[in-house]
Amino acid sequence: MSPAWNKKVIIGSCLFVLFTPFMNAFGEESVQQFPTKPISIVVNFPVGGGTDILARVLGNAFSDSFGQPAIIENRVGASGNVGAKHVADKAPDGYTLLMVNSSYAINPGVLSSMPFDPKKDLTPIINVAFVPSVIVVPPDSPYKRLSDLIAAAKPSKNNVSFGSCGNGTPQHLAGAILNLDAKTNIAHVPYGGCGPALRDVLGSQIPMAIITASSAATYIKSGKLIALAITSAERTVQLPNVPTVAEQGYPGYQINQWHGLLVPAKMPMPLQMKIYDHLLKIVQAPEMKEKLISMGYTPAYDDPVVFGKMVRDDIDRFSNLTKLLGLKSD
Repeated sequence: MSPAWNKKVIIGSCLFVLFTPFMNAFGEESVQQFPTKPISIVVNFPVGGGTDILARVLGNAFSDSFGQPAIIENRVGASGNVGAKHVADKAPDGYTLLMVNSSYAINPGVLSSMPFDPKKDLTPIINVAFVPSVIVVPPDSPYKRLSDLIAAAKPSKNNVSFGSCGNGTPQHLAGAILNLDAKTNIAHVPYGGCGPALRDVLGSQIPMAIITASSAATYIKSGKLIALAITSAERTVQLPNVPTVAEQGYPGYQINQWHGLLVPAKMPMPLQMKIYDHLLKIVQAPEMKEKLISMGYTPAYDDPVVFGKMVRDDIDRFSNLTKLLGLKSD
C-alpha cells in the first residue's frame, strides 16, 4: 500500500468514526438506498451566469449517475446568501445540494453580518471546476486594450465603470484589486449575477464588465464582446489570444474562481462519500471533461476533506484581503 493511499485510508477511517452517530441516526439502509427521489440543486445566482450554466450541465448527467434526475432551483439575493441559507436549513439527507462559487468564501469578509455560519452550517462535497474571469467591453468601445481603459480610469473623476456578478463576488474583488494595482478609479456596478451583467455589456448599457470566462467565451469568440484581459495567472486554452492582466504590466495579479457543491451540515460521512463518488463519476466522464474545457472551465475533483479545507482557508484569506482593500458591500 502506497503512503498516499494509506493516508487516505487513515483520514477516511477517522472521519467514519467521527460521523458514526449521524450515520446511525440517518440509517445505514437509507445510505445504501440513496437516492430514491429527484435531487434538488440550488443555485444561488440567476439563470444565465457561469454558476447556473455549470449546475445545469452537471444536472443533465444526474439520471445516469444517480439513477434520479436533478431539479435546478435558482434562489438569488444577498450576494448568494439567500440560496445558501435555504440549503443550510434543509435536512442533511442528500436531496438538497448547493452550487456555489468562490463568492461563498468572499462574503464573510465584505458583509457586516451573515445569516448563517459559512464554516459550520454547510459542508463542501466536491470542487468540480476552476474558471477565471475576463474583462470585456462591447465591440464599439473606445478601449481596445487594457492600457486604454487604465489611462481613462486614472483621473479621480472619470466615466469608467465595471459591472460585476454582484457584491462580494470574485469579479467584484478582481475589479477592486485592479484599482489597487493600477491606481485607477473604476466605479463598481454590482449586478445580481453574471447573467444580468453579461446582458448589459452586450447591449452597451455599461462600458465594461468583469464576468466569468465561461459566461463570456461564446460572445468573445463570435466578436460580440472584446476581451481586454483574463484574470488567471496564465492564458487559458479556451481563450489563448486573450492576455492576462499580469502580463500587461501588473505582475502577481491573479484571481481564479472555484465552483463546487455543498450540502447541509451534519451529513453522515458515508452519505457524503456516496454523493461525492457519484459526482466524481460525472465530472471524470470524458464527454463531461471535454464539455467543461470547451466552456472555459478547468475540471477539478477535490473531495470533501480537500475541498472543505480549501473553502475554510479561502474564507480566512479573503477576509484578510478585503480588510486590506477596505472592501465592504453593505
